[in-house]
Amino acid sequence: MKGFVFHGTGQAAWEEVPDPGIKDPTDAIVRVDTVTICGTDLHILKGDVPETRPGTVLGHEAVGEIVETAGDVHTVRPGDRVLVSCITACGRCGYCWERTYGQCRGGGGWVLGHLIDGTQAEYVRVPYADLSLHALPGTVDSKDAVLLADIFPTAYEVGVLNGHVRPGDTVAVVGAGPIGLAAIATARLFAPERIVAVDPAATRLDAAKQLGADALADSGQAQELISDLTDGLGADVVIEAVGAPESFELCTRMVRPGGHVANVGVHGKPVTLHLEELWSKDITLTTGLVDTYSTPTLLRMAAAGRLPTSYLVTHTFPLDRMEEAYDVFGRGADTGALKVVLGGQQHEVVAVPAA
Repeated sequence: MKGFVFHGTGQAAWEEVPDPGIKDPTDAIVRVDTVTICGTDLHILKGDVPETRPGTVLGHEAVGEIVETAGDVHTVRPGDRVLVSCITACGRCGYCWERTYGQCRGGGGWVLGHLIDGTQAEYVRVPYADLSLHALPGTVDSKDAVLLADIFPTAYEVGVLNGHVRPGDTVAVVGAGPIGLAAIATARLFAPERIVAVDPAATRLDAAKQLGADALADSGQAQELISDLTDGLGADVVIEAVGAPESFELCTRMVRPGGHVANVGVHGKPVTLHLEELWSKDITLTTGLVDTYSTPTLLRMAAAGRLPTSYLVTHTFPLDRMEEAYDVFGRGADTGALKVVLGGQQHEVVAVPAA
């Protein structure tokens, strides 16, 4: 088969790799139909994730069909169309018992495309299939479903829920890339008074407006705008969705005393935490790797048409144009790319009967 193989900083290629096989009794082999590219994949290529070894197939998001299962897999079977979660969960360790699957100590967590071969290939081996695969309803198209493997649960759990968004809040989302846009879409579920999107790119701010942002600002205007909107108090919740020192520090300047800063961005460089300014302000700062405990809920919402997943997909490619897709996604400021989706085997979409 072929897969997209990482060969070191700035080097990767779509090339022949060995077919995956069953290794453990909880494994499943999935034929990949649809994948997407994550900003984390770009961080790996930039050298920001040193644990990923050259020779690893990248990718941690996919939709596909199970072709083989091992003896201890009971909730899915060959022939099932499934969503491959970005997080693998053993289901037995202390963290998994607490639904903190991202910290799994039983060989799970973020392993696909990070520590073991991932989903950007024609086939993928998925460990702990019972908890790491989700059977898909026919009402959810593959290009929509694949966005529920990572960006929507990440934005919802690490941004919106960790940030404790509540009705009537002022919420600032710094970074209107895919994660930031998903945070805007899911923050709306909690009826905040206003959502402010912050990004230097006009095209991304326009996308944020389409997804429900009430006010828009570039990075240089954001702090003043938040001050004006809140009578100088600051935002109740600020979600960092970039992963850069400048954006993180901007978030800490915009939050009100007693507010929440929810860091979602993947940081590849040290960040300064200005405790000399923040120590007395009762700020809650959270970080996190997604746990994907919300995926079943988000799937039900997507099936009911309550999540604007399709709007985020700006480019589609066949699987064998992976290198071109990476180039387009990596130059999002020039290409306008939000999410690129590759593959997309057709399947019958079952209409929901009218009530």
